[in-house]
Amino acid sequence: MIEIKSPGELDAMRAAGLVVAKSLAAVAAAARAGVSTAELDEIAEQTIRDAGAVPSFKGYHGFPASICASVNEQIVHGIPSKSQVLADGDLISVDCGAILDDWHGDSAVTLFVGTISDADQALSDATKASMLAGIEAIRPGNRLTDISHAVETSVHSSERADGRTYGIVREYGGHGIGSSMHMDPFLPNYGKPGKGPRLRVGMAIAIEPMLTLGAEETVELEDGWTVVTADGSRAAHWEHTVAVTDDGPWVLTAPE
Repeated sequence: MIEIKSPGELDAMRAAGLVVAKSLAAVAAAARAGVSTAELDEIAEQTIRDAGAVPSFKGYHGFPASICASVNEQIVHGIPSKSQVLADGDLISVDCGAILDDWHGDSAVTLFVGTISDADQALSDATKASMLAGIEAIRPGNRLTDISHAVETSVHSSERADGRTYGIVREYGGHGIGSSMHMDPFLPNYGKPGKGPRLRVGMAIAIEPMLTLGAEETVELEDGWTVVTADGSRAAHWEHTVAVTDDGPWVLTAPE
């Protein structure tokens, strides 16, 4: 069963999405050399709570923080830590969720610290472009894997333009979202078009491609959360919560 939201419920999700957008903006402004990921987590949590919302991630299946802070070879679910201090040249993906009036917003951005490499910039740009391509495929009557195919096609287009190969992480992907953070359907970031349920007005889906500068294989660390690239290559992660409407995709976590 895929949850169908009323217009009023989508408005409530938009309010939650704006909290997430504001929190990510606050984190982005603070992400610089010498700042720990734990400090970034404190900033995000305070921003969320000041808005009258609750962090979605904190306590979720035991996760101990309000954001996932994944640095360099970490792909997703990185646990913020006082001992992980950002340095010049670092790449950090920040995933954030908030609950407001029982509705969820979920979004992620990839940030840079100081001077970055051309490869890291291209990686992040390719990941973001694939997310935007997936968003464009969120239209009533399309099939779920039309989104997957749009993401993958965009990645391959970036590969040709950049003259390099990107690993598309396969174990993790997008998901339905609404009255819970993770709901049906699961959305792969690759695949043939025309498969899966038809998209209907009122559905909301979190689109979140994750790409690497190397292979697609991943390893989960002993903390039970942090997922890293198996080959040590760097990774990027972008995500938006998007609603299906008669007028096309509505990005609920876009900044105001």
